[in-house]
Amino acid sequence: MSDPTKTIVLIHGLWMTPRSWERWIERYESRGHKVLAPSWPGMEVEVEALNRDPGPIGDLHIEEIVDHYEKIVLGLDSPPIIMGHSFGGTFTQLLVDRGLGAAGVGVASGAVKGVLDLPLSTVRATSPVLRNPFNRGKAVPLDAKQFHYGFTNTMEREESDKVYERYHVPAASTVLFEGAFGNLHRHPPTEVDFAKNDRAPLLFIAFENDHIVPPKVAKHNAEKYADAGCEAITAYREFPGRPHFPGAPGWEEVADYALDWAVAPRGTDAATSDKALA
Repeated sequence: MSDPTKTIVLIHGLWMTPRSWERWIERYESRGHKVLAPSWPGMEVEVEALNRDPGPIGDLHIEEIVDHYEKIVLGLDSPPIIMGHSFGGTFTQLLVDRGLGAAGVGVASGAVKGVLDLPLSTVRATSPVLRNPFNRGKAVPLDAKQFHYGFTNTMEREESDKVYERYHVPAASTVLFEGAFGNLHRHPPTEVDFAKNDRAPLLFIAFENDHIVPPKVAKHNAEKYADAGCEAITAYREFPGRPHFPGAPGWEEVADYALDWAVAPRGTDAATSDKALA
């Protein structure tokens, strides 16, 4: 049984807002947890307002966003569980690397420096931003077809369009450029110490049909910690038949697994899983 005193901090990804977590929030609160889902700085308004005026999104960059969440986490009474989706998973890794959190969970987590995979599906899904270097500093949207390919490819187009209308906002293109080209720089904002032993346990969750972060990217990211000799717990779990969007059908199983793993006593089967990497 989960510990009802735990606080959970949820971090959304690109092209999304905290609304993408709405079902997870309700489910976790129903289990007695305190749940915080703060937006990236400047994105505190609703989806509809950001689509009308995406100006605040364009200026965002990785270090600013991670510093923002660090202040939130440090302001809590005790270390929370930190869960991030997509680029929010990248931020989760960066926060855990700073010594924050009781446990970290990357849901279809974006990679950090040192993970060299660049699948064709990722290139296609992110091309609306990355194909034009002049997009840096801008807020770049997806159209409904592009969103369907990147986020909801296992769903019928009619259902995908409903998800698009409710959740999609333009992306902070500078964040994507910083992440995509981090391996070209010596000390990019996505750098972590893979060998760091005194960090919180970290779980990577991957989705079989994810076009933005295919399973091999998430798995290789997790394996970087084990390959570096890290003694802190690192685990990996892949869920079949799911796309990148965290609220796609079957989300309940993913949400429950993530929480059960994060609150389980360290060293138990639930904490390490059958695919533990450390």
